[in-house]
Amino acid sequence: MAEEFTPEKAKEIIEGGVAQAQELMSDPAKMDELLQQIKQQVADLPETFTGAMANVPLMAEMVKSYITKEYTNVSPKVVASLVAVFLYLVKQKDIIPDNVPVLGIADDLAVVAAAMKLNEAELTDYANWRTANNLPETTQA
Repeated sequence: MAEEFTPEKAKEIIEGGVAQAQELMSDPAKMDELLQQIKQQVADLPETFTGAMANVPLMAEMVKSYITKEYTNVSPKVVASLVAVFLYLVKQKDIIPDNVPVLGIADDLAVVAAAMKLNEAELTDYANWRTANNLPETTQA
């Protein structure tokens, strides 16, 4: 039976991936690859889950803007926590395997929801910055 998944577990996953994320952030080519994998993964989701993952493109845009030094008004730890979420989403060792119908994506959704809750203010600030600078809205991948 799959391990019980709670919001606390989601937060623990994010915090546990920060060190690996910080290391990855120093390699722009690997970051580009990870962001492309995230974009593809979100694009491949069944329509019933795209709403729950709607903020992933905004998260990815903020990470990309930070890495390219276009937007630096955010803590590197916040960016690392978002990268940690992306690493969790693309790696194959989910707590609940993605091939388990419906439940397989539940852990992914919980991790994304936890990231949104933990970084809501920073993501809102970034979205406002994009608007103030007339940058296109991020859209679903």
